[in-house]
Amino acid sequence: MHKPELVCPAGSLPALKSAIDHGADTVYMGLKDATNARNFAGLNFDAKSAQEGIRYAHAKGRRVLMAINTYPQAGEEANWRKAVDTAADWGIDAVIVADLALLDYTAKTHPGLRRHLSVQGSATNYEAINLCRDLFGIERVVLPRVLTLPQVEHVIQNTDVEVEVFGFGSLCVMVEGRCLLSSYATGDSPNTAGVCSPAKAVRWEQTPKGMESRLSGILIDRYAADEPAGYPTLCKGRFEVQGETYYALEEPTSLNVLSILPQLIEIGVSAIKIEGRQRSPAYSAEVTRVLRAAIDDAANEAQRYSVKPAWQSALGKLAEGQQQTLGAYSRPWK
Repeated sequence: MHKPELVCPAGSLPALKSAIDHGADTVYMGLKDATNARNFAGLNFDAKSAQEGIRYAHAKGRRVLMAINTYPQAGEEANWRKAVDTAADWGIDAVIVADLALLDYTAKTHPGLRRHLSVQGSATNYEAINLCRDLFGIERVVLPRVLTLPQVEHVIQNTDVEVEVFGFGSLCVMVEGRCLLSSYATGDSPNTAGVCSPAKAVRWEQTPKGMESRLSGILIDRYAADEPAGYPTLCKGRFEVQGETYYALEEPTSLNVLSILPQLIEIGVSAIKIEGRQRSPAYSAEVTRVLRAAIDDAANEAQRYSVKPAWQSALGKLAEGQQQTLGAYSRPWK
């Protein structure tokens, strides 16, 4: 069986090295600016750390991708073009781009630089993917986390563009690149600011009713004393609906595809991506270690493949809300 590429997060140089050392085929990173959809203080790469990381990966025969996956703002387009130029100068193996105008710039200015369509590009069907291939020469697409397994297979059957899917990490019920929920509460859209809940808008407060999390003063959730509290995002907050309070949109839970790895390989997925550039080097190391072993087993021993309890246990400790799901990959009601 074809073995899909394992693509792992690198929010810092230590995380990059941890992922490489624990079996990543490829790592993806971003710059310390608004071109990067994980532009958190204290994370990401400057010239020195990026070039060291690229040398480290290439010395071990691995690849480095640069995420330039936010949308250029009016009057600031030069900053996004500069990021593409920087990637080309540094010898990045591919750029992950969302904005079509930026893809056009990349194709025309650096035709030898491999181009991937970001999940923020919102391509959910093969027609959109093939259009980007024909216009901008993309070689891979990262699919949003809203497609069922048969829908992913349908896409693969109708394009020669490589298909990358998410395998572990934060689950998003939205079509990435189209979500406006955060901008409603905070004024910053995740499509431009690169984060669902900007740190400046987050507030935690201990109250007689329990620990409360708020975004720009809006109550998102309230936790009991012994209840784990996740980072507050609107879609994963609890809402009062007809007198009942519950997770009306999405529960805090992590996507985990261990149980369907043989099916993903069989339908021809080219790459499996771990989410989490905002997480620690220890997270990158542990998730990479588990997915490396599982992908190898699923590709080499498909008929005898089974999920080892130790894998699930390890990932369970890192899952959001300590819950795991197949998400949209398995929708029995469809």
